[in-house]
Amino acid sequence: MPEPTEQAPPPEANEQAPPPEGNAPAEAEQELEKTELTGLFLEKPDNTVAIAGKDVVFVAKVDASTLVRKPTMKWLKGKWLDLGSKAGKHLQFKETYDRNTKVYTYEMKLVKVVPGDAGGYRCEVTSKDKCDSCTFEISVEAAEQEEQQDILSAFKRADAGEDEGDLDFSALLKATKKKKKPQPQIEEIDVWELLKKAHPSEYEKIAFQYGITDLRGMLKRLKKMKTVEPKVSDAFLRRLESAYSVEKGKKIVLSVEVVDPNVEVKWLKNGQEIKPSAKYIMESNGNIRTLTINKCTLADDAAYECVIGNDKCFTEVFVKEPPVTITKLLDDYHVVVGEKVEFEIEVSEEGAHVIWCFEDQELSREDKTGRYRFRKDGKRHSLIIQEAMLEDTGMFFVYTNGGQSKGELIVEEKELEILQSIADLTVKSAEQAMFKCEVSDEKVTGKWFKDGKEVQPSDRIKITHIGRMHRLTIDDVKPEDAGDYTFVPEGYALSLSAKLNFLEIKIDYVPRQEPPKIHLDVSGNMVSQNTIIVVAGNKLRLDVEISGEPAPTVTWTKGDKAVAETEGRMRVESRTGLSSFVIEGAEREDEGNYSITVTNPAGEDKANLFIKIVDVPDPPEHVKCTGVGEDCATIIWEPPKFDGGAPVKGYLMERKKKGSSRWTKLNFDVFEGTTYEAKRMIEGILYEMRVFAVNGIGMSAPSLNSKPFMPIAPTSEPTKLTVEDVTDTTCSLKWLAPEKIGAGGLDGYVIEFCKEGDTEWQVANTDLVERQSYTVRNLPTGEKMNFRVVAVNIAGRSPPAVLSQPVTVREIMEHPKIRLPRHLRTKYIRKVGETINLVIPFQGKPRPVAKWLKDGEPVDPKKVGVRSSNVDSILFIRSAERDHSGKYTLVLQIENMEDQATLDIRIVDKPGPPLAVKVTDVWGFNAALEWKPPKDDGNCEISGYTIQKADMKTKEWFTVYEHNRRTNCTVSDLVMGNEYMFRVFSENLCGLSEDPSLSKNTATICKTGLECKRAPFKEKDVNAAPKFTTPLVDRSVVAGYSTAISCSVRGFPKPKIIWMKNRMIIGDDPKYLMMNNQGVLTLNIRKPSTFDGGKYGCMAVNDLGKDEVECTLEVRVMAAEKKD
Repeated sequence: MPEPTEQAPPPEANEQAPPPEGNAPAEAEQELEKTELTGLFLEKPDNTVAIAGKDVVFVAKVDASTLVRKPTMKWLKGKWLDLGSKAGKHLQFKETYDRNTKVYTYEMKLVKVVPGDAGGYRCEVTSKDKCDSCTFEISVEAAEQEEQQDILSAFKRADAGEDEGDLDFSALLKATKKKKKPQPQIEEIDVWELLKKAHPSEYEKIAFQYGITDLRGMLKRLKKMKTVEPKVSDAFLRRLESAYSVEKGKKIVLSVEVVDPNVEVKWLKNGQEIKPSAKYIMESNGNIRTLTINKCTLADDAAYECVIGNDKCFTEVFVKEPPVTITKLLDDYHVVVGEKVEFEIEVSEEGAHVIWCFEDQELSREDKTGRYRFRKDGKRHSLIIQEAMLEDTGMFFVYTNGGQSKGELIVEEKELEILQSIADLTVKSAEQAMFKCEVSDEKVTGKWFKDGKEVQPSDRIKITHIGRMHRLTIDDVKPEDAGDYTFVPEGYALSLSAKLNFLEIKIDYVPRQEPPKIHLDVSGNMVSQNTIIVVAGNKLRLDVEISGEPAPTVTWTKGDKAVAETEGRMRVESRTGLSSFVIEGAEREDEGNYSITVTNPAGEDKANLFIKIVDVPDPPEHVKCTGVGEDCATIIWEPPKFDGGAPVKGYLMERKKKGSSRWTKLNFDVFEGTTYEAKRMIEGILYEMRVFAVNGIGMSAPSLNSKPFMPIAPTSEPTKLTVEDVTDTTCSLKWLAPEKIGAGGLDGYVIEFCKEGDTEWQVANTDLVERQSYTVRNLPTGEKMNFRVVAVNIAGRSPPAVLSQPVTVREIMEHPKIRLPRHLRTKYIRKVGETINLVIPFQGKPRPVAKWLKDGEPVDPKKVGVRSSNVDSILFIRSAERDHSGKYTLVLQIENMEDQATLDIRIVDKPGPPLAVKVTDVWGFNAALEWKPPKDDGNCEISGYTIQKADMKTKEWFTVYEHNRRTNCTVSDLVMGNEYMFRVFSENLCGLSEDPSLSKNTATICKTGLECKRAPFKEKDVNAAPKFTTPLVDRSVVAGYSTAISCSVRGFPKPKIIWMKNRMIIGDDPKYLMMNNQGVLTLNIRKPSTFDGGKYGCMAVNDLGKDEVECTLEVRVMAAEKKD
């Protein structure tokens, strides 16, 4: 929908657009609310009416004193068109920053405004989580065209001299015109007034009389000049306004006033009739008809009509959408290849339009790859990547019309994590052996190998894969099954190995009485003598073979406590020749010394074991941030109190933005130290960290979150540190702000000094200095001192800016020198009443003493004001008088040294009148005057005189001469029989004298005998033979497209025109149309074909002769037609 063009300036961005006067009752106006702004703007662009072809500049100022980072400004046209991409010759942008006031100034300049620039604009500023916006309108008006002083000159011949009023049709066909020579204008007649009052049948006569040859142009201009009376509506007393504006969610009232109070009206929206409802309320109150639209949405942005019978009125309603802000920012993600990533934000309005971008490329739903999916759920908007790839690593951005956010995605190659490795097994004949392992990815497959050869499944050997668990089961174990078994995951360069030991039972001759014997073989679980290691949570089954006759009695003990349970988590299972000690789900409390004792009548045997329970370590402790940088932070922590029974291999770190629930991994390989520098962070954002400890068993629970910290870097060092001035006890320094300030801003500066050779720096200022200059005081005279300046912000001190060499603290004697400005080296002239303010700069050390003298005497302080500083002296006169004129001398003294400068000031005024004006001689129509210069010349040279005359009858004064430099003159062209008096004004730089000087006598012009001899009238012969002033021109045209050939002829009497083709006269052929317009001859040929090509001629014949012209017409056929 096009932008509205309103007669009155549109409302401000923070105001509800009021309905037109009388459109709604006062209650409706009171319900309109104002939009609350955040207050970032100090100055907003105003609504402007621009002149087409001229430049216009819009200025917006933003207060950055409360912002932690530099604001971002966008200029928009309409709702979404970003003008930043349109920058060029026509559209220019400028940005400046005042470090003293901390104000950003943004300018948008439209060069040579065109009508297409009209419409609604918006500028919005964002900084972190703050935003503000304002709207303004641009209306474009056409430039006013200056009327030509001589209207007829556009239609007359340019070089005809006295005959310029004759008809000259050749001027219509010429490409350029020459400027006509200026002729004295005898009488001014408004020909357009004559044409507007005349009947159309008289137009040609009037044009001929006043030399207008372009009749067609005259008629077009006359049509534009005629006023068209506005059409008066028979049904409406007051129509709808051209456009209305309303904020989203508010209501608006459309109102008309009708002639007939009983008439029925219809309301239409985009051509469709509106039915009454809770949203659309139609009311009739006398002659007033109103349509109220409640809770306006973007769907109400449309064209509306009010219809009464065949009469209707139109308007457009524009719904302004408030800026949509982002209430929940994007999180960072750290994932591996193939993982799902879901970026999510929350906005302030439901149904808002958002734009997703990857780096600098916009993401759209029409993406052919289909890798990105977009989801909108109320205020939540999500970007989903089903399977992340390495090329997805980078920054993702999301934009609304009121803010933006960004999140970083880091994608790394997938690494397989071993959750449970396979263990060595020792089994006996005919028993079952099961190798099992657990990996982190349940989709991973693998192969089993025995002694380097792949294991193939069979009835006795089974290979299973359920979820993340991989098992190799061997039933009815045989001696040949013993060996090294390996599991290799497909696609990964790692393997898991274990050994299968076959326990061979030898049966020897046993006497009837055999002492008991414990055959303990736990080589697969032992790490040292009689020590068994068990992972917490795993099952321990210790099968101990026992021999002895008779069968011995078995007793298991932990420490001094016997373990006799046959059921439960810790139990003992017994069968012939075998005793099994089982612990289900080993815990840390199960660690300790265990013993097995076997006894029978023949004796006793005992074995001691130490079972060690290993587990994941405890979380690390006291995680905290010790230092920050621009995009990094240093984190330290303490090792866990309990390492889980296995040495800690290292640590894994994670971070997240404060308020977010999404943690991002910082390292995939374990980090061995307890101090880590986290990088690739966003300056100005609060983060939290946590740490995991890793040992051979696994990864601990996360540590407690660190306190929130914000990456902020100190500024760079101040630049261009220089010495401005040195005295016996002070040194003045100045510098420029650091080149890089960052999100931490700049709080102020610290100035430090020390003696040459010392290393201890002393602080010169107790409080931070905000300005970029400072004077260090109370310095020892004659010492050489070093100085440096440090910038300070919330992140700390910047590197110092140091002077390249030490400064000697001693006053430098400098001769006084007055720097007199160039315009004061000559006579300085001012008018009475003007203000004089002269600034005279000088130099010299120590501070010079300045004195002012006028004509050798000290100036009067009551008349002249004087003020002096270290570097200049000011002479001030509030209102200049004549007596202020004279020579003013500035004397500058330092001890016995002196310098002077003299100014010649002259105050001028209007002169007095001339003296002794008299008429000295009268002859014919002339009179001679003389006078003397005035006594008071106004303090400057008399530049001339103005002489005026008046006859004694009318007493009206007329100027005869201006700027007459002599004291006499001759007045000519006086009227016979009249008596004249004269007066003279003096003139100087200030203008004419207040009063004139009248002549003491008068001049009388006497009558004499005169005879008027008229020149005899000679009639001009206008008869002429035909003559072509513009010939026919050869032409080449395309077949099927109508064309015309033209020429112009002059002659009197009016000649007869004959058109010919190939020397044959063209008759009344309807293919040809012949026209004669005031001597301009045109032959129109309708849709010519190749047959119509040839020689065309035009002959003009009258009684005095004839003339003829010819041309060649070529008819071409287009290439496509030839092919057909």
